[in-house]
Parts: sequence; C-alpha cells; structure tokens
Amino acid sequence: MTLETAPDLVDRFGRTVDYVRVSVTDRCNLRCTYCMSEQMQFLPKAQLLSLEELDRVCTAFVRRGVRHLRLTGGEPLMRRGILDLVRSLSRHLGSGALDELTLTTNGVRLREFAKPLKEAGVRRINVSLDSLDRATFARIVRSDCLPQVLDGIAAAKEAGLKVKINTVALKHDNRRDLPDIIRWAHDSGMGITLIETMPLGAVDEDRTDQFLSLTALRREMETYWTLTDLPERSGGPARYVRIAETGGKLGFITPLTHNFCETCRRVRVTCTGTLFMCLGQDSSVDLREPLRASANDDLLNAAIDRGLAAKPKAHDFLLPERGAAPAVGRHMSVTGG
Repeated sequence: MTLETAPDLVDRFGRTVDYVRVSVTDRCNLRCTYCMSEQMQFLPKAQLLSLEELDRVCTAFVRRGVRHLRLTGGEPLMRRGILDLVRSLSRHLGSGALDELTLTTNGVRLREFAKPLKEAGVRRINVSLDSLDRATFARIVRSDCLPQVLDGIAAAKEAGLKVKINTVALKHDNRRDLPDIIRWAHDSGMGITLIETMPLGAVDEDRTDQFLSLTALRREMETYWTLTDLPERSGGPARYVRIAETGGKLGFITPLTHNFCETCRRVRVTCTGTLFMCLGQDSSVDLREPLRASANDDLLNAAIDRGLAAKPKAHDFLLPERGAAPAVGRHMSVTGG
C-alpha cells in the first residue's frame, strides 16, 4: 500500500474519520482540578515524538483523507518549536488537502503566540476558560493568571483569529457563573461550548462532587432564555443552539448524559505516537514503532488501519458514582484535550 493508493479512513460502522486531534505535549502550565493532580508526573521528554515525526504522522492522516487537524496538549504552546510545526503543517492548507488547522489552548501564552499562529495559517482557536471571577478561576486552575488569559484572548482577536470559549461546567465552582460567562462570550463576538466533567485519570478530589448534568442545565436555561437547535456541526461532539436573547451560539458536550458517538469521525494521537480511537476507551495502537522502523509510510498506514478496525461504536462513560475509579486511567493531558 503506497501513500498514493492508501484508502480513506472508514471504520467498521461506516463512519468516515476526517478529523484528528494531535497532542504535541502532555505538559501544562496549569493544574486544573478536574483534569489532573496538583503534583503531576509528566512523561520523560525522550518518549515524545519529535516535531518532524509529528509532522509525518499528521501528513499520513491528511493523505488518507483527514481534513481537520487540531493541535492540543497538555498545553500545546508549551511545546518548544510549536510554531515550526504549525508552519510546516500549513502547507497542507495551501495545497487544499487540509480544510482546517486549529489549536486548543488555555490562553496563558496566547499574547505571545496569537499573531504568529495567524500568520502560520491558523484561523480559529479554542480557549479553555472556566470562570471570569479571578478567585474562582485561580481555585480551579491552581494559578492566579486570569488577567493573562483574558489578555491572550484579546490578542487573538486583535490578530484576526476566531475564538471559541470552552468551559467545563462544575457544580460547585462555576454553575452560578455560567450565564455570565455565556453573555460575556456572546457580547464579545465569541461562541462558547459547555462541557461535562469526564472521568479521565485520578485527580485530587471526587469528580462526583462537581458533576453537573448539562441536560438538566439546558432545561434550566430554557426557563429564562429562548434556545433554538442548530443543525451545524464543527467536527467535534458538540451540539449547538442559538440563544435569542444574546444572539450568540452555545454548544453542549454531554459525554455522560447524552452521547453522540454514532456520528463520531475523530481519532486522537498522543505526543508519544499512540493512536486512540476513542477518548473513553483504552484500546490503542502504537504508531511510533512503525514510524521509526521505515522511511516510507507503509508500516505506519498498516498500523493506522489496525486502529481504525478497532474503533468502538461508543465510549463507556457512565454517570459518576461516589468513590468509583475513573472510567479511563490516563489523564486528559495525555490523550489530548
């Protein structure tokens, strides 16, 4: 099987995979309480794929029909040389092989990177932001850096990047703040997506305490806002509504109360070259060994095919029970947010 003849990626359920999320590092400059422990043990740098290897993996997927690449982490802007990788991958935008190259960031270093990212071909980014209250934000992320994040968002908009906000809904920390965050995002011309907490990796608290059903939250919102379902899809799991009173778009990612796995067209590649077919499953395929075993991509493509054949129909997330172990042992920062 050559690069020219490798077929598009269609799993055993007939779903075409055209969206790959690539973690460039497991490291992060924040320690969000729902994501990781305060004292995290990160991977030795020697285990990470080089930038050239990340480029080669991404290119192999693009040549197999992938149209959307998202760079994630950890915090992708922590990876040394990240702009070199973005500039290199942007050649696929220029050729028309790739529709979109995007990035998810916590925004702390966005002031530094916004303009170069735009110049390198990125057109939109997602920024994680869980509160507009400085004390609440600092408690959630374990760092008093809200001013830097807001400044980074401003820099991104100044650079011409389209910004969408991602907010994890937390029952005790930010539930009361969610309407204000949504209004602020819409008043600032940004979309926003709310996300249920996911049982990935052991953290320092029981996620059950913080779980907030977005299905229930939507019903509550409908008592004071007019929500209209939208047919559009971004390639991710979010389902969108328009809020008449704000004029903006709101997304819901509900892996625990209402999954949409039947339309999943994504896979994830970690910074070590592990291919995960599902965020909520442990099954994986190693891409690093075949990547390094041959200068051509025949072995790499064969490994990708093995992964695609194992892509499950749905994840195994369940509604949280106090004291239960995480559904998946690895942290989100390992798989890629």
